[in-house]
Formats: sequence, C-alpha cells, structure tokens
Amino acid sequence: MSDAVETIAVVLVEDDDRLARLTARYLESHGVVVTIAADGREGITRVMQERPDVVLLDLMLPGLGGLEVCRELRSRIDTPIIMVTARGEEADRVMGLEGGADDYIAKPFSSRELLARIRAHARRARGAVGPAKKDLRLGRLTIDTEAMHATLDGTSLVLTTYEFMLLRALADRAGRVLSREQLVDIVRGSAEEAFDRSIDVHVSHLRAKLGDDPRNPRLIKTVRGVGYMLAVEAAG
Repeated sequence: MSDAVETIAVVLVEDDDRLARLTARYLESHGVVVTIAADGREGITRVMQERPDVVLLDLMLPGLGGLEVCRELRSRIDTPIIMVTARGEEADRVMGLEGGADDYIAKPFSSRELLARIRAHARRARGAVGPAKKDLRLGRLTIDTEAMHATLDGTSLVLTTYEFMLLRALADRAGRVLSREQLVDIVRGSAEEAFDRSIDVHVSHLRAKLGDDPRNPRLIKTVRGVGYMLAVEAAG
C-alpha cells in the first residue's frame, strides 16, 4: 500500500450511528483516517477544521439537509464531495451533482467500491493541487498549462482565457461529468454565469474552435440535466 493511500483523510457526515461506525471501521482498516459528523452543521464545522481529502455526505440529514451542506461547502472549498444516499433515482443524482457533489453512491453500497471511489477522488484532488504539469496530453489534444496554449492534432487553437480555462477544467477531469456550477467554480467565473446559462455559450464557442459538430459533438459531450464532459475516447 502506498503512502498516498495510507494518509487519506475523510469526513463522513452520516446521522445513522451504526452505519457510520461500520463504514468508518472498514475504511480505517484500509488506511483511511475517518472523522464522523452526525449532522449537517457539525459536518461543515468538521470539514472546515480538518480539511480532509474527501467528504462523504449523506443526502438525508436531520436539520440542515445534505444538499444544503453540499452547497455551503462548495462555496467555500473545492474538496471532493461524494453524496451518499438511500435514494438512487436519476433526479436525486442530478440534484446532488448540480448542488456541487463530485460523485454519487446509493445505499446499500459496496464498501470496496466506496473505498475505490475515495482513493480515486483523493488522487485527482492531490494532482490538481500539486506541482503543475507543463503539458497535459489527451490523444489529439495537448494543453500547455504554463503557456496557456492548446493544440489539436498539432494545430494551435486560438482561445480566449475563459475558453482555455474551461477546456483545461474539462481535460483535467476527462471522462467525468461536470455541472455548470462546478465549471463556473473551477474556472473562477461569476456566480451569475451559472444561472443565465452563459456557460453554454462558452462551450458552444469552444466546440466551434475544436471543430466539434454542435448537433452531434464527439469531444465535449452534453449530459442533459447535469452538465458537460470531455470524452476520453474521442480525444484519443
């Protein structure tokens, strides 16, 4: 087991004491340090104090609900949030993702799958905050993060700063769906952009410069009701 896995810290916000203890016991047996919070307010306090690698957040909490907790945390930190809930309907998944969650897992869940997701999100987050890589390569697409320059099939792309940051955000998380709110937060735009859908305009411009067919895009996919994703297979 690597040091990176051994030092993962998680805040688990769960009001079911038995489930919280069982989950914590399993994760801790695999090198994860777990702090338990029994309600939303305590969860926010613990996360801000501990600054964990990942937050596991139950949707159905007494008092301040999981969605409200997620939104408040996302407005303050960019720590990966995995929403945990007994409700597995598509509407709930979309609601969680649009509220700022990075991932979603429904109860009853596999402990091994939960551990794998925690490790994956911790690796991505640490990569994002670690030393910047000069080049990000995704098949046909190359992004020079220092020079803020991108090429497709070796041809330079003439992008605005916002378009470049948007492309980089999608490329950094290739294969993963990002909501409009998440993209605005990552790119550091204004909150109004998430509401008036101007992020859609930026995506449209970016697609045009990538030569992506707006009627049937292959590179930047639209996930209806959720957001956008850079398709790994198309980029390759």
